[in-house]
Amino acid sequence: MDMQLDPAGDDLPLMANTSHILVKHYVLDLDVDFESQVIEGTIVLFLEDGDRFKKQNRSVEEACQSESNKGCKLGMPEPCHVPVTNAMTFSSEMEYNDCAICSKGEKDTSDKDGNHDNQEHAAGISSSKRCCDTGNHGSEEFLLVLDCCDLSVLKVEEVDVAAVPGMGKFTRSPELTVVSEELRNQIVRELVTWPANRWREQLDYYARCSQAAGCGELLFDTDTWSLQIRKTGAQTATDFPHAIRIWYKTKPEGRSVTWTSDQSGRPCVYTVGSPVNNRALFPCQEPPVAMSTWQATVRAAASFVVLMSGENSAKPTQLWEGCSSWYYYVTMPMPASTFTIAVGCWTEVKMEPCSSGDSATETPFSPPEADFRHVGVCSHMEYPCRFQNASATTQQIIPHRVFAPVCLTGACQETLLQLIPPCLSAAHSVLGTHPFSRLDVLIVPANFPSLGMASPHIMFLSQSILTGGSHLCGTRLCHEIAHAWFGLALGARDWTEEWLSEGFASHLEDVFWAAAQQLAPHEAREQQELRACLRWRRLQDEMQSSPAEMQVLRPNKDKTGHTSDSGASVIKHGLNPEKSFMQVHYLKGYFLLRFLAERLGDETYFSFLRKFVHAFHGQLILSQDFLQMLLENIPEEKRLELSVENIYQDWLESSGIPKPLQRERRAGAECGLARQVRAEVTKWIRVNRRPRKRKRREREAVFEKVRHRWCELIVKHKFTKAYESVERFLQEDQERPQRDSFIHLLLAWGTGPGHQRRDYVAAKAVSPQPRSSLGASLSQRLVPARHAQKADSHKRGLPPWIWSGAALGFRVLLHR
Repeated sequence: MDMQLDPAGDDLPLMANTSHILVKHYVLDLDVDFESQVIEGTIVLFLEDGDRFKKQNRSVEEACQSESNKGCKLGMPEPCHVPVTNAMTFSSEMEYNDCAICSKGEKDTSDKDGNHDNQEHAAGISSSKRCCDTGNHGSEEFLLVLDCCDLSVLKVEEVDVAAVPGMGKFTRSPELTVVSEELRNQIVRELVTWPANRWREQLDYYARCSQAAGCGELLFDTDTWSLQIRKTGAQTATDFPHAIRIWYKTKPEGRSVTWTSDQSGRPCVYTVGSPVNNRALFPCQEPPVAMSTWQATVRAAASFVVLMSGENSAKPTQLWEGCSSWYYYVTMPMPASTFTIAVGCWTEVKMEPCSSGDSATETPFSPPEADFRHVGVCSHMEYPCRFQNASATTQQIIPHRVFAPVCLTGACQETLLQLIPPCLSAAHSVLGTHPFSRLDVLIVPANFPSLGMASPHIMFLSQSILTGGSHLCGTRLCHEIAHAWFGLALGARDWTEEWLSEGFASHLEDVFWAAAQQLAPHEAREQQELRACLRWRRLQDEMQSSPAEMQVLRPNKDKTGHTSDSGASVIKHGLNPEKSFMQVHYLKGYFLLRFLAERLGDETYFSFLRKFVHAFHGQLILSQDFLQMLLENIPEEKRLELSVENIYQDWLESSGIPKPLQRERRAGAECGLARQVRAEVTKWIRVNRRPRKRKRREREAVFEKVRHRWCELIVKHKFTKAYESVERFLQEDQERPQRDSFIHLLLAWGTGPGHQRRDYVAAKAVSPQPRSSLGASLSQRLVPARHAQKADSHKRGLPPWIWSGAALGFRVLLHR
């Protein structure tokens, strides 16, 4: 690679050479083992070489610039079922084959972590690293570089897709009758470019190809951040095998998933949204440009539920007693970092049966007054797009399910389930078509480090939102729903421009929540202004406590979106532990969008936002894409000297609080709701600063006097069973004046049954090294007492009136 990484730095490297070759589809076949805390199995990658996808990218860019009135009429995804029993059978056979290969008289070169890296060829792989950044490799062999860490890679092999029955339809050249590398690559090229309306058949062929036998092991090596694969004699990406299978297993300490227990104490594992994304879950291409589809078969014990990013609401298939299999698929190309999985003993939370029998998730909805179906062809790569489906564009509430540990099902029924339909409907009323066909919501374990996380078709929420009332739950739900558009359907091409996801979600959560509550316009404005005041305070605190270099929303400036010749890049501060606690991208992005919406007016701004979503959904964007289209679509009189350069300078490329925001906050007057909250907070701060009430102090003083008198009675009547109470009194009240007077009383009472115990108790209350005449006299009394004969066995009891009087005194004090 041509990047020099600082091992002690906090930058996150993206090592995949996506400029030369792209993964178009993943097929995962995995087993989850809670006893060893390992996920293991295979992943099959279907690849496309650089020359082909560069041509496709050029055609997409041309489509973005042209204004065509042609609509793409594509079939919508429906549940697709792939047999999983065969997949398991194949998996078992391949495991045995793996053992057989290791015993073919070859030396097992696995390292201590289980990585079989073909050490006899390691030198060749190392020397080929320098050639993977160029398109012409000369005499060197092509190197496929995947992002990978915390994984034990066991074997890599080429998949013989030509051996799958029925693959002849993918061979355009009749002369390619002999099975060869060229024939297998041609089959994969045709398969990955099939029309979107044949997606179901395409998934079936992917599954069948993934189960085909291997046709030769490939050489590989691993380092801290990558897996490098090559084939002897393959000098270019075109010659490299386009279908490969990787045998691997995760490590318990892997950073992509967390093994823990849920709130009911049962084991579970889930992707936690790690800074290293999914590279510790499976080898992949991490750069956002590597957008791919996937399908996955996951096996676990029958008591577990497997949730995953998938367009289908999967149901378990029993393989044998005690083991079930779950199958999910995605037909919309997405970055591998958006893949999410959660396995646990989750319980589906359902609404209590109502008399009408209506189900909010299945009721058809009429279109809203505004028609969000923009005429025109989609600009993204071809896939079954919901934006071109008439029924999808009018679906206000998509089907949804809620899962949680059994102990939280009641709280979910009371709060969360009631809020999902209005929040989904509100989002549709603002932005139009939901990008995804369904939604699973999971209440994740208590160690989840955030309030929520959105992924395709699935959302993680913290248990904290269930205890904060409908407002906390509703606003967080709206925030994560907003990510379906900004962050998933529209992703940032450069991960340093995080504000394109979090800034939009923060701004839209207020708009969605106001619509979900059906607030009047003036009520919505007051609520949003109050939340702006709270964010303004947080932003001020953030600017004071964070490094200046981490306050910039576009740190790469003119180099934003640039990569090396190979496609590799570095995410600045991507591994900085402070970054996960910072809200700069949320807050500054929010205030920028709020500033633009106020300049343009809500009606103009949100009308543009719907156009922008329709133009760029399914694609990756940069800040300039949004700002240029915004300025081109607003009237000249509303621009008010706004320009892309000015916004860069004031908001995106400078640290600190933007100057336009400072002027706005100084000039703006607080709304009535914000003034009420400020007055209420001020009142309680003032109340909290008042001195403690005299009555409480008097009560404590009386209590101490009664306690002192009680101990006197114990000593006076030689009630030895209660001497421990005297000892505690002396130890706990050593700084009080009652302590000295009480010890003098002990000395004055002289000897008698139990006096040795009394002397010992009194001496224990003072320092071992006497610092006063009182301590010295006690020590002198204690020394001869140790040599005295045991105390008389006679133990005089307390008169009954003392017991009843003391008890009455305590009762009176406790109830005053």
